[in-house]
Amino acid sequence: MGCCLVAAILIGAPRLALFWWWFTDAARIAATFNVWSVSIAGVAVAPWVWPVAGFILAPWTTLAYVFVAPSGISTLDWIILGVALLIDLGAHGGGGRAYRQRRSS
Repeated sequence: MGCCLVAAILIGAPRLALFWWWFTDAARIAATFNVWSVSIAGVAVAPWVWPVAGFILAPWTTLAYVFVAPSGISTLDWIILGVALLIDLGAHGGGGRAYRQRRSS
């Protein structure tokens, strides 16, 4: 039961925080991601794609990026982003490892 609670918090907390942050300060999220103009195969990708992709795939990293990016990214900010990325990768990798263990048992 304790493991399920920890997993639920790790999965839900950053998404709730991002949703709350967008609801209370949408201008900050818009300012963070509107500078990302990318074209893939000659097709421009809309700026709203990046926060949505981050919300789904890497919520801790997206939350950390929204926290540090508007003031410019310095050395300490890169460390914060790296730790958030490790948490996201650990959540994805831990789920796969648990699935393989259940399947082999």
